[in-house]
Amino acid sequence: MTDPHPDALGRLLGLLDLEQIELNIFRGRSPKERMQRVFGGQVAGQALVAAGRTVPADRPVHSLHAYFIRPGDPQVPIVYTVDRLRDGRSFTTRRVSAIQHGKTIFALSASFHQAEPGPVHAAPMPEVPPPDAVERTSDRLRRVVGEAQAALFAHPIDLRSVGPLSAEAALDPALRTSRRRPGGVGHARGPDPDQPAARLRRPAQRPRSARDARGGPHDHKIPGQKSVAPSRGNT
Repeated sequence: MTDPHPDALGRLLGLLDLEQIELNIFRGRSPKERMQRVFGGQVAGQALVAAGRTVPADRPVHSLHAYFIRPGDPQVPIVYTVDRLRDGRSFTTRRVSAIQHGKTIFALSASFHQAEPGPVHAAPMPEVPPPDAVERTSDRLRRVVGEAQAALFAHPIDLRSVGPLSAEAALDPALRTSRRRPGGVGHARGPDPDQPAARLRRPAQRPRSARDARGGPHDHKIPGQKSVAPSRGNT
């Protein structure tokens, strides 16, 4: 099936391609749309890119904490300042402030981790059809709301859901169910771009290592060693 919005991913990557205006200082823009506030995901994504531009390429993001402090103004650029808190042997820590009109509107703390060997584990994969056998969510929604709302489907991520959508169930009560849906899959519309912004999208897909353990179901038994304890901090 031909992708009806082949340029959606390019527009997203354009927003994430920040301008560096000084060491540890970057500038981002907002899309030219009629919005009263800057979309929070945009600010978070740009802040993470700013932090990643100051980190070696072999250290993907490991964890982050974010705080939305004030609403953003979509009519003016956003300035991102990066504090290089620590560069360790395995971890790198950064703090980013997003600034508009002289005030901080968003703050982010992120940890970047060099890949290390360790036990690999994952929850069992549920029985679901392959992605190519599932219709695009945008095509299903188009049948519900019509072509008049076509702008809603210009999404950079190709989403495909297993089971009925909420919009479909609202029109057909027979589709309503109390059972949890098996889930869905999403991927970028187009080839994986070779840009820093793309590198920051991948870390959540990598297997957890013993150094990533945080207790609970992620504890591991390693032959000849005690259980891996939760991390006490960066090393």
